[in-house]
Amino acid sequence: MSKFSQRTYKSRMSKSRSKNIRFFVISLIVIAACVFVLMKTRSDEPAVTASDDTIIDTGDQANPIEVREKKDFEFKPENVTPSEEDTPAKTESAQFQIDLPNPEASAEMSGSEDPMAMLLVKEALQDKNSGNLIAARDKLNKALTELNPQSLKSIKSMLTELATHVDNPLYRNVRFGNNGWLFSDIHYPGDTLTDNYTVRPGETLEGIGKKFKVPYEILMTINNIKDAKSLQAGEEIKVIKGPFHAIIHRSTFTMDLYLGNNTFVKTYMIGLGAVGQETPTGRWRVKEGGKLISPTWTDQFTGKTYSADDPDYPLGSRWIGLDGLDGDAEGRTGFALHGTKDPESIGTHSSRGCIRLYNGEIIEVYNLMMPGHSEVLIVE
Repeated sequence: MSKFSQRTYKSRMSKSRSKNIRFFVISLIVIAACVFVLMKTRSDEPAVTASDDTIIDTGDQANPIEVREKKDFEFKPENVTPSEEDTPAKTESAQFQIDLPNPEASAEMSGSEDPMAMLLVKEALQDKNSGNLIAARDKLNKALTELNPQSLKSIKSMLTELATHVDNPLYRNVRFGNNGWLFSDIHYPGDTLTDNYTVRPGETLEGIGKKFKVPYEILMTINNIKDAKSLQAGEEIKVIKGPFHAIIHRSTFTMDLYLGNNTFVKTYMIGLGAVGQETPTGRWRVKEGGKLISPTWTDQFTGKTYSADDPDYPLGSRWIGLDGLDGDAEGRTGFALHGTKDPESIGTHSSRGCIRLYNGEIIEVYNLMMPGHSEVLIVE
């Protein structure tokens, strides 16, 4: 197209008007044609739809965690209501998701705290002192994501105390000493995460555990049951509405335990993979059939096989096998949470990629994590 003449409108009005109109019409035709071609090209591209590979953000802006969204996701631990039609736990479970503290936001506080979070903490302390453990627990959990790292450690210690043992004579358990909301046989009023349950004819402790997505061992512990076979119909026991999950922070060598998606329970110190054999980040699930007591283990590098009675046996008292689901963990096998014969390795990079815990603590975790349901999220 020739260059449009720049002659002024006033001097050439009569002659240029018709030319301008023709140019304007031609321009509109060209623009319309371009728009049509563009729209047709866009319409021919495949539509992007949500799938099992849809990436979602947990909200941690400094270290976003990429986890994969499952279809028809619905997770309501507080709504577990066993019935006679209950079947054993399926291998499919809801994806563990939790809002983590934002390190950048915490750093910007420079020691100051969010006023609303501090108000929640103050109210929680009042609730604890008045004996309302559940209100205190829920308020402290709500405040967790708004506090800086120094305060987080203190609040987590308080939450662990509420779960295990409370220094309050109003809640002293005369049966065997513990009186926390979780690790005791007390079901506190208003608690949606635990309940009292009446054993039905023919039920076993293992079967009841499957209904609530927790191992039967933890039910034995909190109810002070010495022999699982001694359970009798009509007996009332306390149950926990699981499953438990964990978040491993590689930067601090810590593992935070949660009941459900947002109720913090306890922090464990851990050991991780050595340089060149780093523990992969991502989402893992406790493997079906993967919980073992001191299994025989073969070192893949030396070929030597170790049994539990071997003085050099490296795995400690328990093994909790993991299946990799998402992130760098996807498709990975052979990794596990396990004990160690070398307690000095906790807090260091020293394993072949597995997560090490102290022997006493791995037994506790073993009794809480449910195969096919409990998940482990490993982040930086």
